[in-house]
Amino acid sequence: MRPGEERPVEGGACASVSDLELLKLRAAECIDAAAERLGALSRAIWSEPELAYEEHRAHGVLTRFFQSETPAGSWAVQPHYQLATAFRAEWGSPEGWAAPRPLHLGFLCEYDALPGIGHACGHNLIAEVGAAAALGVKGALESLAGLPLPVKVIVLGTPAEEDGGGKIDLIEAGAFKNLDVVFMAHPSQENAAYLPDVAEHDVTVKYYGKASHAAAYPWEGLNALDAAVLAYNNLSVLRQQLKPTWRVHGIIKNGGVKPNIIPSYSELIYYFRAPSMKELPVLTKKAEDCFRAAALATGCTVEINAGAHDYYNVLPNKSLWKAYVENGKKLGIDFISEDAMFSGPSGSTDFGNVSFVVPGIHPYFYIGSNALNHTEQYTEAAGSQEAQFYTLRTAKALAMTALDVIFKPELLERIREDFKLKLQEEEFNTVE
Repeated sequence: MRPGEERPVEGGACASVSDLELLKLRAAECIDAAAERLGALSRAIWSEPELAYEEHRAHGVLTRFFQSETPAGSWAVQPHYQLATAFRAEWGSPEGWAAPRPLHLGFLCEYDALPGIGHACGHNLIAEVGAAAALGVKGALESLAGLPLPVKVIVLGTPAEEDGGGKIDLIEAGAFKNLDVVFMAHPSQENAAYLPDVAEHDVTVKYYGKASHAAAYPWEGLNALDAAVLAYNNLSVLRQQLKPTWRVHGIIKNGGVKPNIIPSYSELIYYFRAPSMKELPVLTKKAEDCFRAAALATGCTVEINAGAHDYYNVLPNKSLWKAYVENGKKLGIDFISEDAMFSGPSGSTDFGNVSFVVPGIHPYFYIGSNALNHTEQYTEAAGSQEAQFYTLRTAKALAMTALDVIFKPELLERIREDFKLKLQEEEFNTVE
């Protein structure tokens, strides 16, 4: 059976609207039945925050969660999948299914925290949403009579979203190669089916000067801190020529060791953001010219090192997020308008890179608090009991949308067409 063909629901009959709605209800019931275990999963991750690529406890909590699912062995779990703190849990049709391969649906979990303030971006809730939605789809499909459907439900544990880009590592390792559609959701202050997360490039800039006594013979030194300050100011002046949609922000990480020693070394870390990968190199070039100018002015040498990965902008998939909104509204989710979606504030995520290789959805959801992400207040909100209702409601909407993808072949075709069109736009658009 091809993914584009009608798929049987009960006893070989084609899915009717009522059949599909009953399956969606079953998915929601399965999520509710697992609510206590899912909440414990989230709290375990939240209570011991870990930084990028070091999420060993969170990784263990998640892999044990799927390994302990009943019946035993229902999830095939690969605990250290391509990365030490990544994992893959898989359920569904065997690889030997007759005719073309099963439809592969991916649910993504994040679980790294921020330095100093813990889960201030609510990645514990992202992990919970991914796990819950996958359980819901699995439970709904298991309720069907007859042979299993040609579907695989795959949960990917993707570390290091806050720093490094674990999803990009997994893309390069081939983890997303056979996925047809991917699902995840991110905590926020509102419910949005899509936000235009932007492309991001980060750099570490190192200036090398020459130490000298700052009072006795400063003329013998080359002041690396002066270079860093000039670079900072150069970028501040550049801002009047930046597009309103561009962002430049950074810190001076190292500025010397003692006031009476001319600093021989300084270091800055900067992030550059633009709406698309087309614009990002233009902004990066302007910024790097500012760094080099500061070196020239002070006589220092400069070393500019790019981060391991650029984060791509997230491609919207309108057919997919419209299906998500339709399902979410049935659950009482109040979404912001489409105009507000495209004009609202946004950050960057390595899901953007995923959206360039497989159709996917990355909605945002309210967790019962108006606190802003990346603050101590949001850390508290992400660990609250109140957040659980909103988190599991979002997981239900994702599971219901996944069932639409399975049982509505015309929707799957539209999703694939939207994906192709957006890729073409990214490739052929020119920057003025």
